[in-house]
Amino acid sequence: MGSRFVVHRDEVAGRHADGATEQPILTEDFGCAFLTETVRSIEPGTTAGPYESGRHEEVLFVLAGTGRLLMGEQEIEFGPESGIQLAPGETYRLRAHSTAELVGVRVLDPAGAEVPTGPRRVISRLDEQDVGRATSGREYRILAGPETGFRSGTHFVGYIPTGAAAPVHYHRYDEVIYVLAGEGVLHIEGEHNPLRAGSCILLPARVPHQIENTGDIPIREVAVFVPGGSPAAAFLPDGTSAYAGQPDDPDR
Repeated sequence: MGSRFVVHRDEVAGRHADGATEQPILTEDFGCAFLTETVRSIEPGTTAGPYESGRHEEVLFVLAGTGRLLMGEQEIEFGPESGIQLAPGETYRLRAHSTAELVGVRVLDPAGAEVPTGPRRVISRLDEQDVGRATSGREYRILAGPETGFRSGTHFVGYIPTGAAAPVHYHRYDEVIYVLAGEGVLHIEGEHNPLRAGSCILLPARVPHQIENTGDIPIREVAVFVPGGSPAAAFLPDGTSAYAGQPDDPDR
């Protein structure tokens, strides 16, 4: 029996058509109730799509390659380590200049207008974002959130250093993760799942877990969680904050 929380990208067959391959990895059939995760690979010179966001919000992260996002009258260049934010009701295409790989996350039940947002930022380049800090020396850079028009959640890249693991903890949000680099183990509900580049992780809200870095380089991961907030908001099993300076779980 496979894991309830981890799927490796190389275990999922892709659907290939017209120069593009799509791998639906974390799906509703897998148990994803709030977020799904898909990897797209696009050959050079190919314009893939059209894709429709429908009633959903979507975010993409460019794993490799360069190209253009085509949306209405807009043509926006993208490159590696960029986040792309798509609103409900949009139709778009992806034109690859070089072989492009993107991991996309769809919010199944988007937040309503009661969540205030800032001006929308369609493209966010990772190296232009501020560094935040969380438990046990972890760092993160936020690509999108309510402050950039992503009403439903937070899209970020996190860094898990080598050495001592963060304590077992939980989050109040639901999260999906794609491992970009490094090796480790996810400890969760009696499972001990090996992680490597291409591992996709489902972390339901309030489920205690621990990601242990077993390699010799930091684990890098791109993740989305809903509802939006701070990646540093983590809680020990008793509900106290796992990170100094952050409030305890009000529902503990």
